[in-house]
Amino acid sequence: MYLNNFALIHFDNRYLDIAQSSLLPMVKGALYYTLPLTLIAFCIGMVLALLTALARLSSIKPLQWLARFYVSIIRGTPLLVQLFIIFYGLQSVHITINPFPAAIIGFSLNVGAYASEIIRAAILSIPKGQWEAGYSIGMNYTQALRRIVLPQAVRVSVPPLSNTFISLVKDTSLASLILVTELFRKAQEIASTTYEFLLLYSEAALLYWIICFILSIIQQKLEAHFEKYVSE
Repeated sequence: MYLNNFALIHFDNRYLDIAQSSLLPMVKGALYYTLPLTLIAFCIGMVLALLTALARLSSIKPLQWLARFYVSIIRGTPLLVQLFIIFYGLQSVHITINPFPAAIIGFSLNVGAYASEIIRAAILSIPKGQWEAGYSIGMNYTQALRRIVLPQAVRVSVPPLSNTFISLVKDTSLASLILVTELFRKAQEIASTTYEFLLLYSEAALLYWIICFILSIIQQKLEAHFEKYVSE
């Protein structure tokens, strides 16, 4: 009986030791790779999204077709396949991209396609009277878009774009498959030596949940801020 209790305590201590020793490497993976990858890819993706949305709304047919093709091919193929093409596929034609830049390219293109539809819908939701009001005081298309339409479209698009950002945090776990040593990759590396896959993957899931929970609080504050701004 005593030996069984001793073995149980030893077993519990081993789990605790592994969980404690793996926490710092995974947190570093999140701080050095997961969060920077999310921020960089989201910022680049937002630029692509705005340009793509404006191209979709443009009266220039070639721009419309190019934007539609980009959105269609990104939304119609899995993100993992896109990452593999960029990192592994291009190597077959002697184009080698390091893991982190490859991940940035892949996630940026993906965010750009999905967010462009959010921005396009937000712009279309603005009443035509707002455009006409801008034109009536001498603004051209660009000025009316920048000064009147886009500020209102931003308020409309904050909730869905915030959800896109939070989803991107979770999607960065796919970067582990192209050798980016982000949070989940660290969990995989530690699990491969300790063989405690359930423990390490559960710990990684907990860290992702904490990050997303904090971001969801920030999202709620942003939405409340914009609602207050609109009401004023």
